Amino acid sequence: MDLIERPFGTTADGQAVSCWTLTNTWGMTAEVLTYGATLRALCVPAPEGIRDVALGFDSVSAYEAHQDTAMGGVVGRVAGRIGGASFFLDGKAFPLSPSQAPNCLHGGFFGFHRRVWQARPARRGGLELSYVSPAGEEGFPGRVEVRVTYALTEDNALSLFYHAETDAPTVLNLTNHSYFNLAGHAAGDVAEHRVELRADRYLELGDGSMPTGRLPDVAGTPFDLRRPTLLGPGLDSDHPQIRAGRGYDHCFALGAEPRVPCRPAARVEAAGVRMECETTQPGLVLYTANYLEAPDGKGGAHYRPRSGLCLEAQNWPDAIHHGDFPDSVLRPGERYDQETRYRFSIC
Repeated sequence: MDLIERPFGTTADGQAVSCWTLTNTWGMTAEVLTYGATLRALCVPAPEGIRDVALGFDSVSAYEAHQDTAMGGVVGRVAGRIGGASFFLDGKAFPLSPSQAPNCLHGGFFGFHRRVWQARPARRGGLELSYVSPAGEEGFPGRVEVRVTYALTEDNALSLFYHAETDAPTVLNLTNHSYFNLAGHAAGDVAEHRVELRADRYLELGDGSMPTGRLPDVAGTPFDLRRPTLLGPGLDSDHPQIRAGRGYDHCFALGAEPRVPCRPAARVEAAGVRMECETTQPGLVLYTANYLEAPDGKGGAHYRPRSGLCLEAQNWPDAIHHGDFPDSVLRPGERYDQETRYRFSIC
């Protein structure tokens, strides 16, 4: 696998950003930025040859201007929302940044997708990015050392391996927030994407898109994606969960126990390209870019609502407030190790 680095500009506060290009022997490429450990482009096998299926931007300033989208970035310390922007851990209260008041969304005002990471070639191939989150950052306890490794396999999969350790009890839930459009990053609506998710239940959302704690059965609802299903009818349905968020923004329960090794979680097909997602995580958030508005996308593309979909493999949102959800606490001496793969082929 080839690995090439090039300058990509600087942040508003003067930090240099690099773009690393990974290439496998079949010509599949991935572009990864040190800004946010962001997947900027992903060129995969397609009937016409190679197709870029990841939404992104052409400058650091565009990523900063649209930081609320977390476009392609690694989200942390905790992906999703933490209710009330606070939590108790071992009897102590920890107030957090209310980045989506009154809740904390995607790690606070300056989550991991807004930080500049250090990058180097990984020992076993691929690109390793690292970031040290100091104790108290955005209100979270403990100093956390995080590493994310991107790699391209010879069966045309993009692999993301997450590793973290802490020096004090904390909460951690990492994911990648890439927006995919299998017809091409600038192709528009994903209504014609056919999606299959291996989940019998999903997390019901209440006020502020917070989990209520209930896990309804998907049967008979737009959330029944257990067989390949066009997204359009579900997106246009009158189901109150869909209408409340203008589309899908829900975590599907893959299972409460750790999923080791990677197991199949989802499959998406559109315009002759198939994407299969495998993960060790217990949840998969399907988000259909319901509020996306970015007229300055790559190559002049105008990204609008439903221009892409996210498959965010992660722990269940707001787990710290739900004792029956999979545990999101990381303690000293423990290792946070998770992996997600996106495999591509022509269909």
